[in-house]
Amino acid sequence: MRLCLLYHPVSEHGRQVESYAREFTARYSATPELVSVETREGADMARVYDVVQYPAVLVLADDGTLSKYWQGDMLPLMDEVAGYLHG
Repeated sequence: MRLCLLYHPVSEHGRQVESYAREFTARYSATPELVSVETREGADMARVYDVVQYPAVLVLADDGTLSKYWQGDMLPLMDEVAGYLHG
């Protein structure tokens, strides 16, 4: 499983997402992928998974299948994300 955080680094939520990723790594020993939607990879990922609000948290299976996602200003609880990531 992969955990990806899609966001705009230079925005009001940029620092919040980066802090969330650091804390998630410290708590669960799993490093989320920070993906800027301002890059080609990020824009493509947003299009493939139909992300329209940022930040977005995506839990992806190894084959790229979307297991769970959250979009919008409120980041999900880390325990909930970890449950999908490790469960």
